[in-house]
Order: sequence, then C-alpha cells, then structure tokens
Amino acid sequence: MTTMLKEMRKAKYGISQKILDDFEHIIENYKGNECDEMFMKTMNKELTKEQRFHLYETQGGCNGTGYDKQRKAFAHENAHVPLAKRLDLFAKTFGRCKPILNDDNTLTLSFKCSHGYYKRAKEGKFTTPPPNIETYFERCSGGRLYELQKALGIKLKIKSVDVSSLNENVENPVVFIFEIVE
Repeated sequence: MTTMLKEMRKAKYGISQKILDDFEHIIENYKGNECDEMFMKTMNKELTKEQRFHLYETQGGCNGTGYDKQRKAFAHENAHVPLAKRLDLFAKTFGRCKPILNDDNTLTLSFKCSHGYYKRAKEGKFTTPPPNIETYFERCSGGRLYELQKALGIKLKIKSVDVSSLNENVENPVVFIFEIVE
C-alpha cells in the first residue's frame, strides 16, 4: 500500500493532505491483510469512484505477474490482426475469459479469478460479499486492464465494475467494462 500512497500523493488525483495523512496512519499502524482492508475501506469512503478507477489503472491488483514477456510477444505477433480476432486468440492463448468488443468502443469482461476472493468463497469463508467487495474488485479490474493492455497492445480505461451478481451468489463473475482509448 505504500506504492499506492505514493501514487495518491500526485497532484493529478486531487486528494487533500488530510486524507493522505489518514492513509499514512493506516500504513503506520496496520500490517498485512488488516492494512489492505483498512486502506481499501478508507479509499471507498474518502475517494470518488473516478479517483479510485484512475488509481487502479496504474496500481491495480496482479500487475506484472510474471507473464509480461508472453503478453508482449503476443501483442507483437498479433499487432496486424483485427482486435475482434485478437480477443479470440487472447482467450485461447492465455486460457482466460474472452473480452467482448462492444459497438461503443468498450470491452466487457466477465471475470472470476481463481485466487483471492473466489478462493475464500469456495472455502466457505463467505456466504455473502464482505464489506469492501466493490473496492476489492475495482483493484482487480486494474490487474485485468494491465493484462489486456500488454497482450492486446491497446490503451484502456476502467469504465465500470459491476459486482451486483455477487449479492445473489458469491461465486458469480464480476463484470468489468473498459473503454478503449487508443
């Protein structure tokens, strides 16, 4: 979370010094998962959704997970392939859910990770979503954005994160929508 706080200090996010001090206090007084939970809870309370999305576009969960060489090679090898076809190839190559290309220049990805939240749900630790579930998956959307940008060779922005299906069944996928910027 220290890296996230460093990013938050940049003027482009417009976060007041008082709020930054609250995050500093969390880092100094909490450790591990407790620090993460308090940090995300405070982000949800003190920052706008737009601020959080913007932060997660650079500091999302699961960034740089060791597959960057494969992602970059895929992007290079398929740069000439139309985006719709690249999405098919992406899903087959990386064994991931296929992002859907929408008419409004966005990608929709229904995502269900095999670790983190879903792993704990399968272990029976959740029957209903925990309190910071929206912020948790906003952070996760940053990781998916990172992965897609590297592999597809395009620039994306987080447009929305929909966790509503989790209110009915904690193992349902979350829906991310990414705006294609270039």
